Amino acid sequence: MPWKNSQYKPNTVDVTIPPGRANATILMLCRNSDTDNAVRSIRELEDKFNRKYHYPIVFLNEEEFSEDFKKRVTNVASGNVQFGLIPHDHWFQPDWIDEARATASRNKMVQDNIIYGGSVSYRNMCRFNSGFFYRHPLLQNYKWYWRVEPWNNPGLYAQLTTTINHYLGFTITMYEYHATIPTLWDTVKQFTKDHPEYVAPHNAMHYMSDNGGDSYNLCHFWSNFEIASMDFWRGEAYTKYFEYLDATGGFYYERWGDAPVHSIAAALFANKTQIHFFDDIGYEHNPYTHCPKGNGKWAKGKCSCNPERSFDYDGYSCMRQWDRIQ
Repeated sequence: MPWKNSQYKPNTVDVTIPPGRANATILMLCRNSDTDNAVRSIRELEDKFNRKYHYPIVFLNEEEFSEDFKKRVTNVASGNVQFGLIPHDHWFQPDWIDEARATASRNKMVQDNIIYGGSVSYRNMCRFNSGFFYRHPLLQNYKWYWRVEPWNNPGLYAQLTTTINHYLGFTITMYEYHATIPTLWDTVKQFTKDHPEYVAPHNAMHYMSDNGGDSYNLCHFWSNFEIASMDFWRGEAYTKYFEYLDATGGFYYERWGDAPVHSIAAALFANKTQIHFFDDIGYEHNPYTHCPKGNGKWAKGKCSCNPERSFDYDGYSCMRQWDRIQ
C-alpha cells in the first residue's frame, strides 16, 4: 500500500540558538565509503563559512556510521555533530511497488544509457530526499537546513539567515532529463486540478512552463546545493503533494529526482519572491560551477572559483527562464 504518515517520533535534543544565528543545520546524506570526500567538503565549508558561525552538522546514512567516519568528520567540524540512521521504511523500496514493472523500467533505462537508470539505491535516495529527510528525528527541532554533499566544492560566505524570508535557495538551475520523468508533469497537473487551493497566486509557474502550465520545460533547481525551509516541506500542501506523487510509484517505475519534485512544489506552492538565487555563493558540483561575477561579489567573498567557468548562462542552464519571472 502507498506510504502513510511516519510513526517515528521527534527526538528531544535541545537546540540552543546563539544570537544572530538561524535555527538551522548543515545536512549531509552519505555513506562510510564517502569518508574522504565528506571530510574534504566539511573542511572547505568550515574554512569558508562555518568557522565563523559553528552551525551544527547532521549526517544521515541508511547504515550505521563507522567509528572512523565519526572520528574524522568530527575532528574538522566546529559545531555540534550528530549521526543518524535512516529508518528502513524511509529508505528502501516499498513492498507495494510492482517489482516486475520496476525492473522492466530500469532495464529499459539501462538500454537507453540513462544515468542511474538501473540503480535502485539512487531511486531510494531521490524518494528519501523528496519526502522523508525532514521527518528524521534528528532534524525535528530545526526549521532550516543547508544541504551539502561529500563531493561538493563550496566557496561560501553567505549567512544562513539570508534565506529566512524564503522557502528555497539555489545556486544552479538546469534542465532535467525528460526520460527520467515522462509522467511527472501530468501527475502534478492532476494534483493541482484536484487541489487548486494549494497553488500560490503569485507563483513561479512561468519559470518552469513556457505555455502557462500545459507542459513542463524541464527547468529545476539543482538540489545537491539547497538551503530551504523544512517547515515548507512539512506543510499541508507539500505533504499532500508528496503523498500523491509517491502513491503513483513514479520514483521506481520511472526515475523521479528530488530536484524536480522540490522545484515544482516551490514554484507552484510558494510566492515567486520566496525562492532565492544565491548569486553571492560560489559553488561547484562537477561538472558545473556557479561563480559570482558582478558587483564585486567574487572579490568580496574571496572566491577561489573561476568566473569564466560559471554555468549561469550556458546552453543547458535555465537561468534565462529564472530571469524572466523576476
